[in-house]
Amino acid sequence: MPLPKDVLRLRIKNEVEMCQRELRHHISVSDPNLTSFPIMVSVTLLRVPGPDWEEGKVVHRFVHRLAILISHDYPMEKPIVKWMTPIFHPNIMAPEDGGYVCTKLLENWDFSSNLMTFIKGIESLLTTPNPRNPFGNDTCTRAAAYFNRKRYNPPLVMNQSDKRIRIVGDAND
Repeated sequence: MPLPKDVLRLRIKNEVEMCQRELRHHISVSDPNLTSFPIMVSVTLLRVPGPDWEEGKVVHRFVHRLAILISHDYPMEKPIVKWMTPIFHPNIMAPEDGGYVCTKLLENWDFSSNLMTFIKGIESLLTTPNPRNPFGNDTCTRAAAYFNRKRYNPPLVMNQSDKRIRIVGDAND
């Protein structure tokens, strides 16, 4: 049974505002009034290293875009997530392959799940690909084979506000 519309709008509003306040990423909503479903939450991850493949080698990309589609059955129904930027990852399909994201956060989605936890989980997934559980398409299986041979070592990212080094996904992040 879905949440009452007013409760649903308030929950989504609070989750989006918390993400905008607590995360350094750009987050916008397709319908600011949260009345027209599905709602698309556009997320641009900034300063998060993730693997890409260019000219025969793995390179680091630091800006990533994804779209999160929220239905009127949220949070009982998990959102639909589409990756929008180039990537070389066993658990994230490139946009031209569908842009699907394979993560336990979506598999185990329940009423207590939220956008903040999901986005932080995506940050972690970018820096720690899981080659043992890839999608079955060509790009993801090639990425899995690559990362089974060679561990992905993302560069350290400097936090501009306090000039301290942080590791994405670190408990102090």
